[in-house]
Amino acid sequence: MPQALSEIPIQFIKGVGPAKAKLLANLGINTVEDLLYLFPHRYEDRSQFTPIAMLRVGETRTICGKVLTCRRNFYSKNRTVEVAISDKSGRITCVWFNQPYLANIFKEAQEVVLYGRVDIFGKRLQMVVPDFEIIQSEDRSLNMGQIVPVYPLTKGITQRYLRKLIDDCLNLHASRLQDIIPQEVRQKRHLGPIAQSIKQIHFPSDAVHQQKAIDRIAFEEFFLFQICVILRRFSIVHKKGIVHHVDNSVLEQYKNSFPFKLTGAQNRAITEINQDMALERPMLRMIQGDVGSGKTVVAFWGAVLAWNNKKQAAIMAPTEILAQQHYLNFRKLLGQGTFKDIKAALLISSTPAKEKKAIYKRLKEGEINLMIGTHALLEETVAFKDLSFVVIDEQHKFGVNQRALLTDKGGNPDILIMTATPIPRTLCLTLYGDLDVSVINEMPPGRGTIKTYHFPLAKAQAVYQKVRELVQKGTQAYIIYPLVDESEKLDLKAARDMFVHLQKFEFQGLRLGLVHGQMKRQESDEVMEQFKKHELDILVATTILEVGIDIPNANVMVIEHAERFGLSQLHQLRGRIGRGSQDAMCVLLGDPLTQEGKLRLEAIVQTTDGFKIAEEDLKIRGPGHYFGRHQHGLNELKMSNPITQIEVLEKAREDAIILTKSDPQLGGHHLIKETIKKRYPQYLDLILAG
Repeated sequence: MPQALSEIPIQFIKGVGPAKAKLLANLGINTVEDLLYLFPHRYEDRSQFTPIAMLRVGETRTICGKVLTCRRNFYSKNRTVEVAISDKSGRITCVWFNQPYLANIFKEAQEVVLYGRVDIFGKRLQMVVPDFEIIQSEDRSLNMGQIVPVYPLTKGITQRYLRKLIDDCLNLHASRLQDIIPQEVRQKRHLGPIAQSIKQIHFPSDAVHQQKAIDRIAFEEFFLFQICVILRRFSIVHKKGIVHHVDNSVLEQYKNSFPFKLTGAQNRAITEINQDMALERPMLRMIQGDVGSGKTVVAFWGAVLAWNNKKQAAIMAPTEILAQQHYLNFRKLLGQGTFKDIKAALLISSTPAKEKKAIYKRLKEGEINLMIGTHALLEETVAFKDLSFVVIDEQHKFGVNQRALLTDKGGNPDILIMTATPIPRTLCLTLYGDLDVSVINEMPPGRGTIKTYHFPLAKAQAVYQKVRELVQKGTQAYIIYPLVDESEKLDLKAARDMFVHLQKFEFQGLRLGLVHGQMKRQESDEVMEQFKKHELDILVATTILEVGIDIPNANVMVIEHAERFGLSQLHQLRGRIGRGSQDAMCVLLGDPLTQEGKLRLEAIVQTTDGFKIAEEDLKIRGPGHYFGRHQHGLNELKMSNPITQIEVLEKAREDAIILTKSDPQLGGHHLIKETIKKRYPQYLDLILAG
């Protein structure tokens, strides 16, 4: 029987050897199968390049030309390398920053292919940090005159080498590739043979065949991933859970215990939770809601319902600040009146050992009704008497196995997942098809509006002056930096140094505080308490403020080097202001050098709607970077994109549901099971354990 491609080490392929095999391993290539499944991250149509004279500002294009000159300026702030490129129609300058080695790579008269965005500097066109490839005459067959694949690289591996290696392996081994998708599904969906699709993925004969191959591979990726997602749900909801009796009179008392009226979206989410918790199967539900939409009040109801059924509840948050905020909010909102008998406790890493020991004992004996904490809840020493309801906050910051560790501490408890990062429907279906979803898309009434502005860093002094004026009128302000301390590698302002500078100059006479992640908890807590009491006017901080801070009088925020932050991170930071009835102002100071950076800042300025921002974030970054790839298995979604291929996703999901219902242990689908073992081991363990 011929050896499977997954069993042939790449080292023994002609042109590789031990040294190159080590380099290829950095790309995840250890076998021939790995190599053939290393898909291009983009393509360049080199059958027809854009003439330099036809380039337009703002467009992203591929050009081919010859090197005229290579000039380096290592004494400038960004240590630039400038290369002048020309073709028969004109010339353009290409610029790279902080890559001095490039000065030794470009030689006069070399033929070069470049891919990048066209900008303008002064009166001349330029490409800033374009991808490039130097073409040699002997390499033209695979690298020119056609649609050319562009692969991810590692040091010591070039595009030319990878294309030649993949082409050789396709010619030798493509016919031995195995179709993972069952034959009946392939026939139903008119899917071509995998070998043909893999060939067209790497070296498309034309755009039509290329798209067919992309859809074929995308279907396979979605199909396998959805099997994991669906079986993960089966492994939980097919168990016998805990039936909670819902007392409507207690629910009315709960709603009336707040000094505000719940929104329609909050009431709808509570109704959905009640329906789930009354069933015999465990609840598996996610609440999506924007910053400040009131998700926590909904989650607290589940804890009250568990307590009313003489059970225990747990809330796990990713940071100590957020866990503390949940604990303090529970005490503030429900610590008096009807629900004062609910015993809540806080368990975080910095809880003193003696206090931890007492908490463990009270929890095990059932004296604690609601346990709020961080990863500390996962420790073996933490044992519940009767855990029936679990809340996991900002769940994408926890791994699959971490979530399982907490739920294993109860008898198949009901699980409620919360996220303040709204997730687009397409990605929700991809990642969280195992969850029922409640959406809180209304904000509590009486909130002020937030206006967002973007200015270059050169305008910082004018912004500081505006902040001073507003603070002197009584409001409070945050000023956010990406770093705690200055870095030799990055030319960025840092919180600690700017705190000293601002105190001495721009905000002299005002009361400033500093918080960052390197401070001791007690120290940062004291500063935050001062800010809450309005004993400080301005808080200089890092992204430690991203979650858990709620100060209604703080209605001004300045984020410096805003291009260094992710879109959802900017939205989370901005969500710290506008928490009261007053209007708020957020100023983004930054000079984005990349198109992605510019798009992020444009998106955050245009809307405060977290769901729209999530859609933009997904468009800008793609599904693989929206959350950590490895945590969610998205490292295997190489050719599939939930945004552009939603129809392919829905068909693959439909077929995955049919297969998993008929064969939940995959006993009759050995190849699928083996592939999942390799690609999604974190999910298969949970499936088989269930």
